[in-house]
Amino acid sequence: MPDTAFQRLWRRLQQLGLNAYEARSYLVLLGHPRFKALELASRARVPRQKIYEVLDSLLEKGFAQVVQEKTKLFSAIEPELAIPAFLERQRRMQEQEWRDQVRLADELVKELRAVCPEGQGGRGTLDYLRIVSEPAQIASQYRRMLEEARSEYLEFSRPPYAVDPLDERLVKQAAGRGVRCRLLFQAGTLDEAHRRRLQEYRQAGVEIRQVSALPMKLAVFDGERGLLALLDPVVTRPAWTAVIFDHPAMGEAMRGLFEDRWRRAEEL
Repeated sequence: MPDTAFQRLWRRLQQLGLNAYEARSYLVLLGHPRFKALELASRARVPRQKIYEVLDSLLEKGFAQVVQEKTKLFSAIEPELAIPAFLERQRRMQEQEWRDQVRLADELVKELRAVCPEGQGGRGTLDYLRIVSEPAQIASQYRRMLEEARSEYLEFSRPPYAVDPLDERLVKQAAGRGVRCRLLFQAGTLDEAHRRRLQEYRQAGVEIRQVSALPMKLAVFDGERGLLALLDPVVTRPAWTAVIFDHPAMGEAMRGLFEDRWRRAEEL
């Protein structure tokens, strides 16, 4: 293999997730039917004391195999088998790590609330209004209020989404526990994939309509809490700033706005 091609593929294997020694060893194995460990160390320029660790890792990641003869020999797994299988393992590991992080975060929130109750029980001036501009925090607030909704969930839905309601399992869960869910979409913002999912939402009891235009993004829960989001007019890239509210009068006003647009909307 030409040196330029070797260097290019070596770097790309590292981008995929192999370390430098693993990537070099795999490329050398690909070019030969089989190698003893110390022969591979010499060819791949891997320190002799490291080569067994490198080979163990390649075996674990599915890039090499052992050929049992008089002396243990190693050969490469074909790239069309090794790389997709490696990516699938990485995906499963990342999903498990994410689930572990979510569980840890939930437990940590509960523990912090338990050990630091001071400052959480009282309400100060304008505690019922908060401004949030970070999309992940907006999404977290939305999900928490949706999980806690008891009787009603209303939403003006238009892109860009911090949380796409048609991708959100919590909507169907809310409908399943008896919460009346009504989603009002801005016409022309639903692609074919979204439209295909509308039927299962309807089967779950979610009511869906559309209007020509919506003035803002809005979600109201139980008529007294929720969030409204407006496009920031002073930034170059479009960005939403959300006002999180927990106030019956504000909830009543936003619910009235929703009902006005709902009456003028049409079924999808």
